[in-house]
Amino acid sequence: MNLALPALVPALPALGAAATLATGKKAPGLARPLAIVPVAVSAVLALVVALQLGTGQTLDVATRLTPTGGPDISLGFYLDGYSSLISVLVGLVATCVQVYSTAYLKQDRRYPSYAALVSLFTAAMLLVVYSGDLVVLLVGWEVMGVCSYFLIGHHWETEDARSASLKAFLVTKLGDVPFLFGIFLLGADAGSFRITDVLAAATEGRLGHPTLIALLLLGGVAGKSAQFPLHTWLPDAMAGPTPVSALIHAATMVAAGIYLVSRLLPVFLLSGAALVVLAVMAAVTMIGSALCALAQDDLKRVLAYSTVGQLGYMAGALASGDREASVFHLVSHGAFKALLFLAAGVVIHAAHTNSISAMSRMPGLRKRVPDAYWTMGIALVALIGLPPFSGFFSKEAVLTAAEHAANGEALTNGLGPASAVPEAAGWIVLISAALTALLTAAYATRLFLVAFHSPAGAAAAAPQVLPAADGATVVADHEADAPYSPELDEADPATAEPPAMRWPLWVLAVPTMAFGVTSLRTDWLPGLLDGGSLRPSGVTAVTGTTLAVVGMLAAYGAWRSATARLGAGRLAPAAAGRVPEQAGAPAVEVIVADPGRTLLGPLFGPARHGFGVDRLYHVLFVRPVVAAARLVCFLDREVIETYVRGSGVGANLLGRAVRLAQTGNAQTYLSALLAAVVLLTVLVAV
Repeated sequence: MNLALPALVPALPALGAAATLATGKKAPGLARPLAIVPVAVSAVLALVVALQLGTGQTLDVATRLTPTGGPDISLGFYLDGYSSLISVLVGLVATCVQVYSTAYLKQDRRYPSYAALVSLFTAAMLLVVYSGDLVVLLVGWEVMGVCSYFLIGHHWETEDARSASLKAFLVTKLGDVPFLFGIFLLGADAGSFRITDVLAAATEGRLGHPTLIALLLLGGVAGKSAQFPLHTWLPDAMAGPTPVSALIHAATMVAAGIYLVSRLLPVFLLSGAALVVLAVMAAVTMIGSALCALAQDDLKRVLAYSTVGQLGYMAGALASGDREASVFHLVSHGAFKALLFLAAGVVIHAAHTNSISAMSRMPGLRKRVPDAYWTMGIALVALIGLPPFSGFFSKEAVLTAAEHAANGEALTNGLGPASAVPEAAGWIVLISAALTALLTAAYATRLFLVAFHSPAGAAAAAPQVLPAADGATVVADHEADAPYSPELDEADPATAEPPAMRWPLWVLAVPTMAFGVTSLRTDWLPGLLDGGSLRPSGVTAVTGTTLAVVGMLAAYGAWRSATARLGAGRLAPAAAGRVPEQAGAPAVEVIVADPGRTLLGPLFGPARHGFGVDRLYHVLFVRPVVAAARLVCFLDREVIETYVRGSGVGANLLGRAVRLAQTGNAQTYLSALLAAVVLLTVLVAV
């Protein structure tokens, strides 16, 4: 293989980003081609590299970048089926996002900088995927964090975007601190930062601190891949532009943590304790996020919590020892989640709101956005995991991996002994994944029904209009106690969606529907990965599908019951004790036919606000840090600056005293000199 091909895959988007930044203001007409062409060519080259590499082959080349006095840092590639598959996903999603953004942010004055950051974001993820050295991988890892900060805060005029970008940066950096120490400790134990040397050291049992290394690395994974307890940044990140959400959730930042663990899984297999910790983390993330998704009113926040839960599936597969199932679900999820977010952008463009309760009052919304309606339906079915869509096969692969791990027969595919995976980890993942399958079907069905199929009575229940304090009128366009992450309107809702916002939906719908069948034969997708079977077992296939159908029927029944009560005028009173929301309190409570209230019962309120995790962090961490910062400011202003000002005042007083002696009278000077001489003489004589 010509090494220029894999080198160009991450290089082209980076060069495109530099060119877009350099010419964006001087030649704005070049911004769109410079945004799309390099990323699209990179995607094509990634596919070419994958085809040339083939199945069961690896490419490991490196050159020493710099001596360190310890393990060297190398610049090179480590390519195999995993890197090939994920790079193609990254290229496909990034290209669709760039094309989609040309229409979605058509009127945005800062589009050139936005497009450049998206290209740089893509290049950083491709560097993570292709890198053969952990330190170089860390560079791409951190560049993604910086890009996410700027992209989430693209609409910095709004308080939501500013706070969300800062929160995402700080929370992920909190996880990156132990991650950095884990990388250094791993390199020290293995004697090298090269991935091949690290894996060889893990296979030969030469790592001295496998448990500590694995736990430190999990800190960074929890931050980047939004796993409990560092998951809170991802729902708030919905304040960024919708195409950015698609890129982050589908193919870049959140996928990086899962990819890293799958790449270094032999290291994790040396520590049963770390696998149990990963299993518990995945279980809490899966169930908690699914419950939260069932209570959200913001369309994008539903999808955000859905992403958190699906990442929990991937982490659960890794805790069960099967990285094939994890990466299979990562790629499958990347396709249908990118489709969901881009379709959601079309719906938001037409409805001019993120609120599904507001969408429920818009008659004929699904007829206004037929492309988004059908493609979102396809993606939601894939999310639920019904055959024959890709989500069914990848979800069942995760359940099958957990089932084997629970029986002491973990599908490690030669990366380690099956006994390396504790049975407890398998049971934790299996039970939590099964429950999550039920909840996922419920919240996906709720989203589709409330947004697109609310009855005429819901449309008639228009929001109340009340006078505002300034004499204007205020319309409650979403539920009063619902967290809400709006973004600035980027298009006129009266204008039909341009083709650039429609055809990427159908492009992504193809892998959403067809990618799953590549797992049925061992010489197809499994041959590209570790060669193990990805076919679902009969028990998990029946169980998972049954739970999904039960969740759908439960949500449908609750929705019918809620719409019947709405039509009969039997509305529940507004919830008491609501908290201030992110986007400012609306005028009134809006009651819609929401099956989430019926299904969750008393859990609806806590689930809507993330079970108070953000509030807990605010009390435990934010308030003490703010108080400490204020104390430091006080000490700096009142103590340190007092001494500084005092030294200046003392110098001034001394100068004034000296000036009093400078009279210009020679007789005075001579008298003082003689007096000093006499005084010194007396002192010496005595």
